[in-house]
Amino acid sequence: MAVRARTGILGVSRRILAALLLLGVAPAPVDVLIRGGTVYPGGGAPFTGDVAVRGDRIVATGRRLTLSARRTIDATGMIVAPGFIDPHAHVGDMLASPEARTRLVLPFLMQGVTTTFIGNDGGGDPDMAKILGSAATRPVGINYAAFAGFGAIRSQVIGTARRAPTAAELARMQRIVAKAMCGGAIGLSTGLFYAPQSFATTDEVVAVAREAGKRGGWYDSHIRDESSYTVGLSAAIDEAIAIGRQAGMPTHISHIKALGVDVHGQAPAIIAKVAAARARGQDVTADQYPWSASGTSLVAALVPLWAQDGGRQALLSRLGDARLRTDMVENLRKRGGADRLLITEGAEKDRTLAAVAARMRIDPVAAAIATIRVADPAVASFNQREDDIAAFMRQPWVMTGSDASPGHPRVYGSFARKYAKYVRADRVLTLRQFIDRSATLAADTFRLTGRGRIAPGRFADIVVFDPKTYAAQATYADPTRPAIGVRTVLVNGRIAVDGGRATGVAAGRALLHRTGGSCP
Repeated sequence: MAVRARTGILGVSRRILAALLLLGVAPAPVDVLIRGGTVYPGGGAPFTGDVAVRGDRIVATGRRLTLSARRTIDATGMIVAPGFIDPHAHVGDMLASPEARTRLVLPFLMQGVTTTFIGNDGGGDPDMAKILGSAATRPVGINYAAFAGFGAIRSQVIGTARRAPTAAELARMQRIVAKAMCGGAIGLSTGLFYAPQSFATTDEVVAVAREAGKRGGWYDSHIRDESSYTVGLSAAIDEAIAIGRQAGMPTHISHIKALGVDVHGQAPAIIAKVAAARARGQDVTADQYPWSASGTSLVAALVPLWAQDGGRQALLSRLGDARLRTDMVENLRKRGGADRLLITEGAEKDRTLAAVAARMRIDPVAAAIATIRVADPAVASFNQREDDIAAFMRQPWVMTGSDASPGHPRVYGSFARKYAKYVRADRVLTLRQFIDRSATLAADTFRLTGRGRIAPGRFADIVVFDPKTYAAQATYADPTRPAIGVRTVLVNGRIAVDGGRATGVAAGRALLHRTGGSCP
């Protein structure tokens, strides 16, 4: 249906153009004409040809457009694709930065990412007037949508205590979610692995999420357990699917993975669970970053949830507890050992926990406790197996995401790495699958009207990249090296990257979700 519609629109635009030429009326020049590239339109077969842009929209595509243009970009030998869409990224601080250059989000633009979501993992500020309104006064380089975060809301109402909400507190959380949805939030995100969100029961999450579901929102979840910490990976997937079903809303599983030695090889079983839910008619999707190491904090990786009850000060008072040490030893085993945890910030930056322990001349758990007494540094945790990564990646309901967070190369290289490693080198995906799952799938899933495809009438979010050189340069040791191979990026019709260099143009927009249902 989508392909026929696109073909019909294209045919109409060509007929109008032909009629104008027969009448001797030359159409006004388009603003940008991208000529001669291999166009992957999103959801359709590629063709070699041209793309014309006027204002913020694509106005024509074709094998050879006879149009004049204020700017013509030679894309011969290049891939022309819809701007990539990242449904899970922690770049809210960049988008709200007082520094104009930071707000461009250059690590994303240099990969061809033109739209992202923020507020994931339950951390999203529910004040949508502030979050979505800031782009009007502080221009940004990319488009963005925002989730309201269950963790932020629960902390605001209950604090960090490990207890159930009172009826009044639950009602207050529901009102906050309703207001956030009416302010343009795309849905509710959770991070049920993290305290204090982990203290919430399934029923509590459903009761809060239902307010987003009533208003057409999505349930986005960092599930309760991606490993074997508490309920286990399989049960956590079941819970996420059940929450979406009971709350009457689509479920989106954040950065789907099988984390740690106890669950390696479980990807096929998890895929079967999601496939079964989809076969029953439930809307379940996921995103995935193309790295074997996750990014988290030392506390989140090793400290049991019971010890985090009450926040950091309470945790510090428990660091001498023998039970805590026993649980940390077990959690370190699940993570694959001390040499599989790389500290990525602070005084021990670029050292594994094993190296820190050797330097301190103590065992790894004692070294972790000593480090946590000072701070809770970010870590890269090498905890996934390539066969699981590839199995998830092949699923048509898994889209590309970055989970971009400081200290990890996924900020600067996720989309470029997925292409270079999993398309060109390992051939896990075809080029068309990569593009569709890096742009079109997210746009269609989250109903980003007018985005995710190259077709007349669509917003001109476009990336032009060199298929021979597009790749990540960021590494775990050097995580802030920009990707290479992107020649041109348009955001809402304006050129943000030109000849491989950022122009400084800030053409991004806040994307407000149009809610259904009543508003408080």
